[in-house]
Amino acid sequence: MPYQTTAHSFHIPVMGLGYTVDTPIKVAKYGISSVVSIMDDHLLEDMRKIYSKKFVREFIPIADTEEDYRAKRVTAYLDLTQSLVEEQFNKLISTDWSNSTEFHKYLNLLPENAELLNLFAKLETATEAEKFQLKEEFKSKLSMGAVDVNIMTKVDKLNYDKDGQELPREYSDALSALRGFAQSKAKGSVVFSAGMNPALYGYAEQFSEFYPNQFGEISKGIILKVSDYRSALIQGKFLAKKGLWVSEFRIESGLNCGGHAFATDGFLIGPILEEFKTNRSELFQTLYETCQKALQTKEANPLSTSPTFKITYQGGIGTATEDSFLREYYELDGTGWGSPFLLVPEATSVDDDTLERLLKAKKSDFYLSHASPLGVPFNNLRTSSGEEQRIGRVEKDRAGSPCYKKFLMNNTEFTEQPICTASRQYQNLKAKQFQAGEIDTVEMEKVQAKDCLCEGLSAPAILAAGETPRRNLTAVTICPGPNLAYFKGTFTLKEMADHIYGKLNLNVDLDRPHVFVKELQLYVNYLKKEFETKITEKVAKKEVYLEKFRNNLIEGVSYYQDMISSVQVDSDDILQKMKGQFLNLKNEIESFTLSLKAEVV
Repeated sequence: MPYQTTAHSFHIPVMGLGYTVDTPIKVAKYGISSVVSIMDDHLLEDMRKIYSKKFVREFIPIADTEEDYRAKRVTAYLDLTQSLVEEQFNKLISTDWSNSTEFHKYLNLLPENAELLNLFAKLETATEAEKFQLKEEFKSKLSMGAVDVNIMTKVDKLNYDKDGQELPREYSDALSALRGFAQSKAKGSVVFSAGMNPALYGYAEQFSEFYPNQFGEISKGIILKVSDYRSALIQGKFLAKKGLWVSEFRIESGLNCGGHAFATDGFLIGPILEEFKTNRSELFQTLYETCQKALQTKEANPLSTSPTFKITYQGGIGTATEDSFLREYYELDGTGWGSPFLLVPEATSVDDDTLERLLKAKKSDFYLSHASPLGVPFNNLRTSSGEEQRIGRVEKDRAGSPCYKKFLMNNTEFTEQPICTASRQYQNLKAKQFQAGEIDTVEMEKVQAKDCLCEGLSAPAILAAGETPRRNLTAVTICPGPNLAYFKGTFTLKEMADHIYGKLNLNVDLDRPHVFVKELQLYVNYLKKEFETKITEKVAKKEVYLEKFRNNLIEGVSYYQDMISSVQVDSDDILQKMKGQFLNLKNEIESFTLSLKAEVV
């Protein structure tokens, strides 16, 4: 399995298209795993050109006219990334350790009492006779971070040839990206996010890289990002029946996260993690037996007797206390820290202008928007240059964006072939409906809220590298989670790692709610807005939805109230504050739902 042993307990999740596109090149040599989005082949090609020039590598462009150009671009960029990472890591471990700044940085980033640190301490005090064996043992335990990749399963547009004929299914966006990763030298896993895509999951069967070799080892893993246990079981079994093993489930908060927000119907993260903890052994055994049976049917190599099986959590974690509690109480194998790393230039690619806007932003500037053409709520920044551009176009009666990359074309309301709802073409057609009185102001405002994520989420990586994006499209869209509002300042990689491990306390807002409280606050606000937009729905449907959401939230609050009465979640002061917050939120949920019921009688 890829990277069974990792130097760190945290990873850096995918952020947008460009914010983590080159993160492995920056941090993998220090043993930190991160995730690259491989959905935008244009961006990958631009970044390959930039890094080929920087590291004096040959760059041969892959033109749009080449057959299977999308997959080839993914492969080429990942091959370059893996090559650079391995070169950096080999240099780090082969140079004179006593004089190597990079080697000592590797060690200094580790958590206290890490096995490697203890082993290095022994090495420094060992006799000459002991040093050779200890050094070899030490070197064998040094590891690079994984070069993981992300495929958002909903972004899977079908493509056409130059004559307008639909290409075979394997040339769709998601399947092409998977093929590019499978054929690359990247040593990591593919992270499937945004739900199940049967065609994509089935296509993974075509690649031996996702199956065990004669030793039961798998060269490229499959990771599922999920929001709850049921989703993990359904998707895991779907893949296992094909002989495909899920090496990790990455549980993400429905609302307390960055990017697209896939809200649950009021299921909170504490009870969700509890269900994973309770059913972990059963989940493993079910998937293991199903996968082994499928491999036997295929006459393929079986899994090893103990394949890698991790469960991690990401979304809104802000302190070392929260991180350690989540890992220890829920018996997690690690955590993901996303948005705070947007303030770490050593780790992510954020252009100077956007970084400055983040630092000046107020809490109210971080909000859940209708910006995504996918129709999924999208965490956004009100003060971004992308928002300024979108609003400016609306004010000039030029709503919408030119659609060059076409990744999010999924609407056939007006056309036979799909178009993007953020495109100028779609926006103009909706404007005509509005002028004809066919849609109201509220709906038109939601339409005009759509933003071109293809350009806005890729531009920062090009700008941060000191280059200009194609067609001079420099407006930036950024999608941080609400948690970023409580971090102020820019930080070094060491400072952020020290903060995660409790060796340093960064400048985090003292009014920041606990990760559990914040998520509940987000769900209460989300529920209110949901019902404000459902006025025209039938009363019965409205009440059923309300009752389901209400019950789930109240059950979640009761779970937390029981937990903090029996478990030391945080300091006494914070515990008392949490008790009051949970009680107030519970009362708010009950009074709000009662008032809604009275309203619809």
